[in-house]
Order: sequence, then C-alpha cells, then structure tokens
Amino acid sequence: MSLKDSIRARVKSWNGEGVIMILSLVLAVLIWVLTNLSKDYSGTISVPVVAQCNIDGHGMESTNTVVVSARCRTDGFRLLRERSRKERDVVVVPFDRADLRNTAPHTYCLIGSTINSYVNEFFGEGAQVEAFISDTLKFIFPAENHKRVPVEVHKSVVCRSQYMPSGPFRVTPDSVTVYGDDAHLEAVEKVVASRLLLSDVHESQHGVLRLSPIKGVRLSTEEVSFELPVSRFVELRTTVPIEVWNAPAGHEIQVYPPTAQVVMRCAFPLAKDPVAAFKLYVDWKDFNASLTGRCAARTLRLPAGVLEYRVEPEVFDCVELR
Repeated sequence: MSLKDSIRARVKSWNGEGVIMILSLVLAVLIWVLTNLSKDYSGTISVPVVAQCNIDGHGMESTNTVVVSARCRTDGFRLLRERSRKERDVVVVPFDRADLRNTAPHTYCLIGSTINSYVNEFFGEGAQVEAFISDTLKFIFPAENHKRVPVEVHKSVVCRSQYMPSGPFRVTPDSVTVYGDDAHLEAVEKVVASRLLLSDVHESQHGVLRLSPIKGVRLSTEEVSFELPVSRFVELRTTVPIEVWNAPAGHEIQVYPPTAQVVMRCAFPLAKDPVAAFKLYVDWKDFNASLTGRCAARTLRLPAGVLEYRVEPEVFDCVELR
C-alpha cells in the first residue's frame, strides 16, 4: 500500500470515530435532559377558569374568567410546557352550589379550604398543589328571568299479587327552575318527566327520570329522582261498632247499622294486631250539617302497619233520638 493510500485510510477511520463520538455525546445529553425533566420540581402554574354552577335565578356560567394560580409540584415536562405557552385554554369547572358563598349581588366566591377540592379540575391529575397564590376566587353569575314550576310524572305501576305501595310516590326535586325570556316562560306551567312504567312490582322502587326539554328555555336540572315504597300486605276483616263523637249535651244519635264491616290491608309481617286499635265514628257536625241524616264514618288515625282500609257500608243513616 502506498503512503497516500495509508493516509487516506487513517483519515477515514478518524472521521468514523468522530461521528460516533459526536452521536454518543448528543445521546448522553439527551438522556440527561430527559432524566432531569422527568423529575418533580416546584413551579407556578396559572389556569384561566370559567365557573359553572346551578344557582337559582342566575345564569349557568360565570361571565368573568378568573386566573387560578398555585405553586405546584409536577414533572419538568409540565413546567416547561407551561412556561412556553403564550396563552392557556379556558377551563370550565362545574362547582357544587354548597361551596360557593354569595358575597355581593350576583357575586359568588370560592373561599379557603374549599378551593382544595377542585385541584384536579384546575390543574389536572399530574400536579400536586403546594400553595394557592390566592385563597379567594370570585365569579359573577348574571341574573336571568326565571320561574319555579312543578314536575309532573306520568306513571303506571302494577304490583304483584299481595303487594302494594306502602307510602306516597315521591319525586325529588318536585319542582324545578325554568330560565328564559318572558315570552317563553309565560307558556311553561309544568315540566314533564319521562313516563314511568313498572310491572310485577314486589319491592320498593327508586331511580332517575329524565325531564323532557322545552324549546326556548333552560331547566335548572335535567333529571329527577323518584321513590316508591312497596310492601307485602295481608288482609284482615273485622266488625267495628260505629261511635258518635262531639254530640252536645242533651243530644243523642242512633246510627243504622250500628256496626260496619272493615277490610284492612296491613304491612306484612304484622308488628301487632291492629284490629283492637281501629275505631270508626260519626261526627255530630257532619250530622247537623246533613239534610238527609246520612253520614260517612271516619277514623281518627290508622293503627301502625295499616296501609289502607275500606268500610262496608260506606254511608250510615243517623237519627236524633232527643
């Protein structure tokens, strides 16, 4: 090999080693940067927030944007991204009404420790807040035209044999606030929930019903919960004498027939026999106000465990003896 060829080979070898050295150096720097950025650091993070809350008589969203700032502990990648951003997207945060304090007309504040409940909503799950820069966040919810209307539920409930409702059907809330302009609000008298169809019911029922939307208005809630207590029952039959109550001194009333057949539906199992405690009476005021002397028998209160009852006959003939 000539001297010239030997020199050329050595130069080529040096160039290859240099490239490898430079690539190794770059890779080392990159690993160092990634390793350090993956570690946690403390830094300030700021987020523009619009509040969302269901406040009676007010708009759903705040008209102002509040910048929430806190010193957070998070990885270096997050802090680097935060510092490189010129603008942040506004974060819409739904707040619990109980956490907002009304401090002025249309102004509601999140104060003190309640702010800590919304750390994830503000900064996401990757940040651990060490301290908030401000301990009070003020949001303005403008007033809106509104009215309160009842919730109506169309339902069909069919119970299994020997079962029946043991209490009233309840809807929570039983009324909602409707928002909109006066022209639309005037036409709204109620809000209808989705139809409830229940069959072969043999235990207490509960659940959620969607409210039907109304064009041109906004509802304070989109759904309501319902509850219907259901119990197994047994029927008890007994004969009860008809008493006369509130008759003035010197007046006596005779009731025909003097007894009634009573059928009681009682929750099973029975805690105690309700027959002895069941009483029927005719009120003197009803008799005195009657043109025919025919009166319906009443009961003052149902014994514990009695779900409903019926009386045979339903009306009694009353005659004043003196």
